[in-house]
Amino acid sequence: MLRLVLIAANLALLVAFPIAWFAPLMRAGILPLFKLSEISVISGLQSLWGSDVFLALVVTVFALFAPYLKTIGLALIHFDLLSPKLLPVMSWLGKLAMADVFLIALYIVLTKGVGIGKIETAYGLYLFTACILLSIVISALTPRIIGPKPAA
Repeated sequence: MLRLVLIAANLALLVAFPIAWFAPLMRAGILPLFKLSEISVISGLQSLWGSDVFLALVVTVFALFAPYLKTIGLALIHFDLLSPKLLPVMSWLGKLAMADVFLIALYIVLTKGVGIGKIETAYGLYLFTACILLSIVISALTPRIIGPKPAA
């Protein structure tokens, strides 16, 4: 039963991650009088690619590639198409993705601390964080469902 739940939850992440990437992480504006613009992972990456290519590359790896590769890797392990020996690598990829959530939270705290503009968190930040945390839980529980392989 746990196996089916983990497989279903992991496959659901293949849909949830792209939704989280396009969902608004925050609403930001220069002055409180003007309309706040919504910032998502994708819109943030678009503006980063125009201004700072190195940072855009780092955020792309943390926010897009790491969590999605981990989810695909776990699915392959669940369906016995990839060796369970790669579980530590999958765990490491999840930590990279969590670093992106930390960077976003740090940006929000710094922006609020300066007090120049206004910033509000949006549901996308919580959705993205939930996806990452669910992925970490799935990878932590995966060794329980794999079990030892029978000797040939």
